[in-house]
Amino acid sequence: MHVPWPSWDQAALACIAALLLSVIGLRLPDGRLRTASVPTLREFALVSGLYSIWRLARQLPFTHEAGAIDRGRAIDRLQLRLHLPSEIGLQHFVVHHDSLARLVNAYYATLHVPALLAFLVWLWIRHRDAYPHWRNGLVYVTLGCLIIRFVRVAPPRFIPELGFVDLSQRLGFQVYGDPGTGISDQYAAMPSIHVAWAAVVGLGVLCVARSPWRSLIVLHLPITMFVVAATGHHWWLDGIVALALLGIGLWGDALWRRSRSRASDRGAVEVLEAA
Repeated sequence: MHVPWPSWDQAALACIAALLLSVIGLRLPDGRLRTASVPTLREFALVSGLYSIWRLARQLPFTHEAGAIDRGRAIDRLQLRLHLPSEIGLQHFVVHHDSLARLVNAYYATLHVPALLAFLVWLWIRHRDAYPHWRNGLVYVTLGCLIIRFVRVAPPRFIPELGFVDLSQRLGFQVYGDPGTGISDQYAAMPSIHVAWAAVVGLGVLCVARSPWRSLIVLHLPITMFVVAATGHHWWLDGIVALALLGIGLWGDALWRRSRSRASDRGAVEVLEAA
């Protein structure tokens, strides 16, 4: 099963269309329609453009997998030394429960993009003040994932001698197709973009929302970590590194915002003193 997410060129066209509509919107008379539509169209253009760049970067023509399997084995050894639980135990549990196996495959294949888009829309509509911080965190963690992928790392499912299986292939529910094909580079397991985006959604809702229902959304993060390990698509460390990248990105964005706020306050004080 291959999920038909928008291609990079479709996203680029959406970006251009949104920018043109925002320019047209500026010609509207001042009022509620202009106030609501122009910023929304600009933000849609920004997100579409970033998505287009991400899809392009994920399809860079990497044809070498030299060292990827060895790095995967090295991660397995490191996890054993760190006493992290084995992904194999999760796999064996899931493999012996066919309905659960199909559920985790479907979760992996279909939910990470819609959940992220729903989160961004919700944040834009309901918590506009918090939106830039979490959108920037998303940009930083995705950029970090794209940079680190230049170091080739094989996922567990490509190392069957360690006991791993390709659960998606076994059930005829392939997400990417054969290695070297599909929408994504399959030798870029480190770090996990699935966990990175699930962390943006789960932690973003936890920090911003006030509803008691937020605890249900936060579960998207641990469920995603379970799913990526159980399907054999990622090591535990792939998710841990993604969480660290998001933490660094959010921390850096918060520092930058505080610096801007202090500079703005100093400027206001200078203006008052000059007056």
